[in-house]
Order: sequence, then C-alpha cells, then structure tokens
Amino acid sequence: MIRLNRGRSTRSLYLVLACLSLALHLLLAFFCLSVLQTACVLPTSSTSSITQTDTRPISHTSSSSGASSSHKLPTVPQKEGHHEAPHPKDSFNDVNEKKLIWAEKLIRKGKGHSKLEALFKHPLYNLPRPELQEDDWLLRVKTNEHGKEEEEDIINNESEWESASQEEGYEKVNWTSDVETHPPWLRFHLGISRWELYDRKNPNLAQLTHYLATQRILGAVQKTGGTQLKLLISFPNYGQALLKPMKQARDAETNVNLFYFSDFERHNAEIAAFHLDRVLGFNRIPPVVGRLINVTSEIREITTDHKLSRTFFTSPAGNICFYGQCEYYCSTEHPICGQPHALEVSLAAMLPDLALAPRRSWRSPWRRSYSRTKLAKWEKDPDYCDTVKQTPPYSHGTRLVDLIDMAILDFLMSNMDRHHYETFEKFGNETFLLHLDNGRAFGRHSQDEPSILAPLKQCCRIRHSTLLRLRLLSFQGFRLSEIMRESLLQDPLAGVAPLLSEEHLSALDRRLAAILQVVQTCQKQHTDVIYHDLEGNEHEYNPGLTEEGK
Repeated sequence: MIRLNRGRSTRSLYLVLACLSLALHLLLAFFCLSVLQTACVLPTSSTSSITQTDTRPISHTSSSSGASSSHKLPTVPQKEGHHEAPHPKDSFNDVNEKKLIWAEKLIRKGKGHSKLEALFKHPLYNLPRPELQEDDWLLRVKTNEHGKEEEEDIINNESEWESASQEEGYEKVNWTSDVETHPPWLRFHLGISRWELYDRKNPNLAQLTHYLATQRILGAVQKTGGTQLKLLISFPNYGQALLKPMKQARDAETNVNLFYFSDFERHNAEIAAFHLDRVLGFNRIPPVVGRLINVTSEIREITTDHKLSRTFFTSPAGNICFYGQCEYYCSTEHPICGQPHALEVSLAAMLPDLALAPRRSWRSPWRRSYSRTKLAKWEKDPDYCDTVKQTPPYSHGTRLVDLIDMAILDFLMSNMDRHHYETFEKFGNETFLLHLDNGRAFGRHSQDEPSILAPLKQCCRIRHSTLLRLRLLSFQGFRLSEIMRESLLQDPLAGVAPLLSEEHLSALDRRLAAILQVVQTCQKQHTDVIYHDLEGNEHEYNPGLTEEGK
C-alpha cells in the first residue's frame, strides 16, 4: 500500500510540473508576439506623412530632385511658442533666386537657333566706320605725362581717401589706365564716341547689364526733376543707375481717354525701349536691365533721403509701400508696393556726370503742346518741315535724319512724350541724339498714333541704312516681333513674365508696315527721299539679296 501511494504522488508531481512548464511556454509565446507586433506598427504621424507624400506627382528629373525634396514635401507644423517667422529678406532672396534661375533657363532655351545673332551678323549691322580720332571719344583717361601732378596728389592722400570710402560702404579701389582695372560702368563711359553710345560688339555691354542686375545696392535716394518718381541707386564701386519702379501690370493698357502727358511711366517700357533701339541698330539708349529688388532692405533701410523714408507704409494687404515726392502720382492713392517686399524695377546705366561731359538739351521741333485744347504749330501746318529745314542745326548735317530716326523709334513703341532730346556738347552738331526717358512707351497696343510719324511724313527724308534695316525686319526670317521676343528673353525679369505681351509684339509688326508705307508714298511724290549714308557698293547691303531675309 505504501508503494502504491508513493507512485500516485510521483505522477501527480510530474503532471503539475508539466502544466507549469506549458503555462510558462504559453506566457513566453504571448510576450514575444506582443513585442513583434509593436515593432511592426508605424506611428500615426509617420503614416499620415507617407499618405500625403504619395499623393503628389513624382519628379523624374534628376537635376530637380533636390528642389522637389525641399519644396514639395509637407511641412511639419511647429509647436505653439516655437514658431519663427522667416525674415523678409531671406524669403525674398529665395523667390528672387528662383526667378533668376528660370530666366537663365529661358535664355538657354532660346539659343538653339538665334535669329537675333543672325540679324547682328548681317552686313547692315556691320557697316564700315571711319577710324575714330582722339576728339571722337567723349572721355579719355589722362596719361601720366598730362596728369602727373594730379596722380601724385591722389597717391599722397590715398590712405585717408580709402579709409573714408570704407566707412561709407564703398569698395577699396585702385583704378589705373589699364582697362582691366575699370568697373563696367566706367568702361561704358569711356566707350562713348561721337557716333554711338556704345559698341554692340563690346563684351562690356553684357558685363554692364549683369552688373546692374546683380551688384549690391549701397544707397537709394529720390532723383530730382521729372514729373514722376524715380530713384538714384548707388553701388559699392561708385557706379550709379536710374531706377523706375513697376506701377501697373504689364498687360494694363492705357485708358483711351487719358492724355499722353498724364500716363504712368512703365519700368518694362524702359527695358523694351533699350532692346528695340539696339535691334534697330541705333545704339542711342543707355543700357537698361530689369531687376527684382527688396523694398525693405534695398530702399527703406539704406536710404539717406528723409523725405523719401517718411513716405513708407504697410498696406492693409501687408505689402510694404512708398510713394515719394514728385509732381504726378506721388501720393497714398498711387503707392508703389512690393509683394510684400519684392518689387520689379528697371535700372538704367547713368551717363557721365555733367561736370565731366556736359549735355545740351534741344527742344524738339515736333514737340506737342501739352495742352488739352491747343494744337502745336506742326499739327496745323502741313508745310511745317520747310521751315525746320531752313533752321540750324537742321539746315545741314545729319540732325534732321537723326530726328526722323527718333520719330521712327517712338512710333514703333507708341511714345508721344518726346518734348526734348539731348546731345553731348563736346561733339557739337556732328553727333547722334540721345534717346532718353522712354517710360511712357508701350502704353497702347490696340491702336497706333500716326501723329508721331509727322517728321517723316512732312519731311519725306530717311537714312538709307535705317530704311534697309526696317525692310530687313519686315521679312519673315527677321520679323521684328520675333527678334524682339528673343532679345527680351535676355533680361532677368523675363523669368517672371514676358516684358512685352504678344499684343504689343504684334503691334510692332503692324507699325513697321505703316512706316514702310509712308516711305513708299513719299518716294512716289519726291525724288530726294533717301539720305545716302552707305559707302561703296550699296547693293551688298540690300536685305532682299540675303538668304536669311527671304
């Protein structure tokens, strides 16, 4: 009996141990399963991020992968109390950089087959010129022999002068007679000759426009004179530019009931006028370039003009605005506003200081009355040009055909605001006319203003080279609208929006045809319409003989 009871107790012990072992294994299994399940489940925030990202289109361009990763991914909201607003200058620089990059892409895209380059290779844009003499240059660098005393004075006071310059924010410069030491604006001044403002083939032209578009702005003050607001911009190496701000959208057409002398000036008109003047082969408008500036950091915070600084305010929309002081449109009703800080402007290279290169202002014989009721004499007298031809300086030389060149330029861009023009005094009457102040151009594309062509219609006189270039630009291969579209792509603001709308480009072709029709009518009535300025065999310049022009 004792052995039987001992055997039963042993079996019961084994059974209990087996149950305990099974229970321990089951607990271990449940524990492992829970650990594995926790490791495989993603957090809720990560799941939502993946869902948002997957719904966006995937970029397959390797070059833009960095941009897509930084701009297309959703932003994680910051906790309350830790939000940091971006500095207006930083956000502006990001936008500005993107738009400049886009402009460069547009320029590269348009360089496949360049009609502009082909146009500038045409013989009409490479006419032979007499060799320039010493008196044919507006400015010259003094040699050591003539300027030795002045040079010694500069060297003696050099350290003090450099110290003052550095305090004002200007760069330490060491200019010599070597052209390589000159900044682009100084090269531009030294390149002005008796016959043109700049040489189109000079590589400094591209350097100057790039300089205006990228150089750090050191100062901004309001420029006196004129009817509308404009600023004088200073750069660290003593360069200056004339700034005209964006006041209205590019596609905004001037109201037909508005008089020409009450119209807004346009920043894109100044830019387009420079390109058109160059395409016509005149080279009489100082280089102009578009730029996106920061109203806050590049005008308000650096200006020393207290009258200008007092006109800054923040609009109800949160944009930084100012209006300055001028005769027209300088009030809170006509503010110039950034978006909220970015503002489109045109920057024109300044001409040499009047103390170095005096200019003479001439009243245009075909100046308008600038009255709402009165007409000018030329508007009432069809034989008015006969009087002009007998009056110096139009009685001899090239002044009359120079004026007609300017009228052709103005008609193409519909600029009625040409009351005066200027010349450099050094060259007397034997020189070109400066085509300055073109802000009221390109106001209307839906209609033309035939009265602008009054000098051509009444005088029936035109340069032969000008006429041949106009005919060349009327051919299919060199259509003026297409050439201008390509030329304007070179401007940095082309990345923001086209500087001229398609309607304005089409108007150029229409107006060009009208000019050629006026010349044709003149040739039927007169025998001395053409002013012959082409030397040698004039047939080689005939655009009708070139393959590109057919």
